[in-house]
Amino acid sequence: MTVEASRTVGSGVRLERAILVGVDLGVRSRGNRAAQAGARQAVVCADDGAPDEDVPETAGLPRSVASPAGAAAARSQTELDAEESLAEFRELVSSAGGEVAAELMQRRPRPDPATLVGAGKVEEIAGVAASTEADLVLFDHDLTPTQLRNLEAALPCRVLDRTQLILDIFARHARTSEGKLQVELAQLEYMLPRLTGKGKAMSQLGGGIGTRGPGETKLETDRRQIQRRIDHLKLELDSVRRVRKQQRQRRESVPVPTVALVGYTNAGKSTLFNRLTGAQVLQSPRMFATLDPKLRAIELPSRRKILLSDTVGFIRNLPHTLVTSFRATLEEVAQAEVLVHVRDAASTYGEEQKSQVEKVLGELEALNKPRIEVLNKIDLLGEHERAGLQARGEAGGEVAVSARTGEGMDGLLAAIDRVLHSDPVIEAELRVPQQEGSVLAAIEAGMIVHTREYEGNLVRLTVSGPASLVGRLRKYRLRDE
Repeated sequence: MTVEASRTVGSGVRLERAILVGVDLGVRSRGNRAAQAGARQAVVCADDGAPDEDVPETAGLPRSVASPAGAAAARSQTELDAEESLAEFRELVSSAGGEVAAELMQRRPRPDPATLVGAGKVEEIAGVAASTEADLVLFDHDLTPTQLRNLEAALPCRVLDRTQLILDIFARHARTSEGKLQVELAQLEYMLPRLTGKGKAMSQLGGGIGTRGPGETKLETDRRQIQRRIDHLKLELDSVRRVRKQQRQRRESVPVPTVALVGYTNAGKSTLFNRLTGAQVLQSPRMFATLDPKLRAIELPSRRKILLSDTVGFIRNLPHTLVTSFRATLEEVAQAEVLVHVRDAASTYGEEQKSQVEKVLGELEALNKPRIEVLNKIDLLGEHERAGLQARGEAGGEVAVSARTGEGMDGLLAAIDRVLHSDPVIEAELRVPQQEGSVLAAIEAGMIVHTREYEGNLVRLTVSGPASLVGRLRKYRLRDE
C-alpha cells in the first residue's frame, strides 16, 4: 500500500491528499497539562539542589512528582505533546510523498474501542474528507483490526494508521535485497491479523444459490498464503544473519572494533557518517532515508583503526514488527563495542527522542554498552545556546558537533579514542635497523612517533600505538612501559 499517487494533473504527478488525525489520550484539560509542565519545572529545581520549600507548587499533583524521585513519572506523563507529535507525523507524511489536506486533533481520556476517536469525531472527519477531496485519512496512533474495519466503513476514503505509514516509508526506501526482505516480512506480519473486513469477498463464502459447497474461505486461503510467505522470508533472513555472523567472525580475527551510530530518525547520522568517513551515502532531511547499514574504516587520533557503522534511525513507537524484522541489520548495533548516540541539538523535544532511542536499545539488549552522546546540528543554534551546550558537554561528557560544517569532529574522534578499550594504546621504545624499511614504514603509518634518534645504523624511537601492532614488533622493543 503506497501513499504516492499514480494519477497525473497536466504534466506533473499529483500527490495523494491526506487528512492527519492526532489523538491525545489521557489528558483531560489544558489545566492538567499546565500542571504537568509545572511538575517538570519542579523536577528541574529539585535536581538543582533547591530545598523543598523552593519547589513551586503544582496544581493537583502529588508532592512525589515534584521531586527527583518523581522525575520519571512526570516525564512519562509528558513524553511528547500532542501538537509536537502531530508535527512529527506531518514529517512522516512528507517522507512518504503525501500532501496534507487538513489536520484534526481529538483529545480523549481513553480510546474509543470501536473507532478510537468516537462517533462524533468520525462524522467530522468524514465531512472534512468529502470537502477536501482527500484520498486517505492517517491516524497518528495504531488502530486495532476492529477500529480499522469500522473506520473504513464510515469514511469515504482509505484509512491508514501510524505503523502502516512507517512501513510504507520503509518499503519506499529499501534498496538492497536484504532490506526489501525485512520490510516485506514486517508488512505481512502486520497485515495478517487485519485481513478480516478487507472486502466481502475475503470475509466469507457466498450466500446465494450455487455458492454453497466444500472448500475454505477466501480469508483462510489468504491467511495460509501469507503465513507460508512469512515462513519463507524468515528462512531467507536467517540465511542473511548467518552470512553476517560469518562476516563479523572474519572481522574479529583482525582486531578492528566496530563503532555504531545510533539515534532518532533525521538526527543527522548519515551526514555525520559521510563527514567522518568521506563516504557518499544518501543524506536526506526526510525520515528513514537510511535503511541498509553501511560500514567504513576510519583512523582515530591514536592511529587505531575502527569500523564505523551507519544504522537505521529510530522513532517514537517504532513498530515492534520492524524491530523484529530488522534484527539482522540491528545486530550490528548489538555487536558494536561503542555506540555513538547522535542527537538533534536543535530539537525542542530532544530528551523525549533520547528516551525513545534508549527504549529500542533496551529491546536489542545494547543499553549497557559504552555510549557517547553527540549533540549534532549546533550550527542551527544561537551563540548563547551553543555556549550552554559546550559547558554542559564539558561537565557531562557530551560532544557538541555540526556534521554539516565539520565543527567538533576532532573532539568526537578523541572521545571515541578514550572510550574504546579493545586493542589499547601503549607506549614503547623501539630500536630498528635503518635497512628495515618496511618496519619503519609500518611504524610511521600505524603509530605516533614521539622521539627519533639515530645510533649508527639503528633508529631509536619512542612511540605510542595499538597493542596489536606493538606486539608484532616485539623483537625491536627495548623495554616495556
